[in-house]
Amino acid sequence: ILSNTKNSRPVNMPLLYLGIPMAATLNVAHGFLPPHPAPTAVSQVLNAPLGHVLLIGILVSIPTIIISGPVFNYFLHRVYPQVYKKDINISVLGEYKEFELKDTPKFGISVLTALLPVILISIATILSFVLPAKSVIYQIVTFIGAPDVAMLISLIVAIFTMGIFRGLNIKEIGDAMSESVKQIAMMLLIIGGGGAFKQVLVDGGVSKYIGDLFGQTNLSPILVAWLIAALLRVSLGSSTVASITAASLVTSVVSNSSVSPVLVVLAIGAGSIFADHVNDAGFWMIKEYFGLTLKETFLSWTTLTSVISVSGLLSILLVSCFM
Repeated sequence: ILSNTKNSRPVNMPLLYLGIPMAATLNVAHGFLPPHPAPTAVSQVLNAPLGHVLLIGILVSIPTIIISGPVFNYFLHRVYPQVYKKDINISVLGEYKEFELKDTPKFGISVLTALLPVILISIATILSFVLPAKSVIYQIVTFIGAPDVAMLISLIVAIFTMGIFRGLNIKEIGDAMSESVKQIAMMLLIIGGGGAFKQVLVDGGVSKYIGDLFGQTNLSPILVAWLIAALLRVSLGSSTVASITAASLVTSVVSNSSVSPVLVVLAIGAGSIFADHVNDAGFWMIKEYFGLTLKETFLSWTTLTSVISVSGLLSILLVSCFM
């Protein structure tokens, strides 16, 4: 985001014009792609293979990002150009540091480090289709491609590529990792709270009731999962809590259906992005960062998240025709 701020000013381009495609991509990745917390947790609840969720999620993400990124950006710029403001004062977000290009890692190694968990999980999933299930190579590949192991390997690689190879000492690396853990602490608490709330609903019989209720309808489990997640998202604000809770509510629907749980995981992810508004901290961050009024934030950001959610659902339904 800060890079977008720096790059938008020399070319006299509104920051929001760069921000919408970036925000669309980040939201899609957050909702659809492991090892992000929500799709990873939902995959475990619904017993969906994580590698399959990742591969199908990438396939679904491509048209979703195109529609909600550049296409939506074009139409919003035509219909509501006043939200595209220049020279925005972002001091409200606090101090930030701008790095010289020579002090940053190379582009290629940065991309490789960031995508390494996805690469390991994807390779393991693809090889699992061609390797004999009882072979030693299969077991090694499966071990390396397990989400926890893939993340650990990626962390070790990042310590070298982002730290040691850049001349940082162990203390500096440790301090940076400590700060990173502090920043994700709230997310860990949200995930834990969502899991506890999920179990309350399961033990209270709500999950079974939802399964019986929708079991008598002709609605696709994909649509049911999306609707429940979207309603929870609008009500609760947190997309992570909405995802985990929705997963617990559709377990009965999924178990009584022939639809792949992978598609249901993605449908929940799409629903959890729907209509971000005032009960989510992200809504206010977008408002302040892009210098928008409350009305402008509703018409741009809330609309964008709704477009992401609906276009994601349509992409999932399209993929379901071939699975």
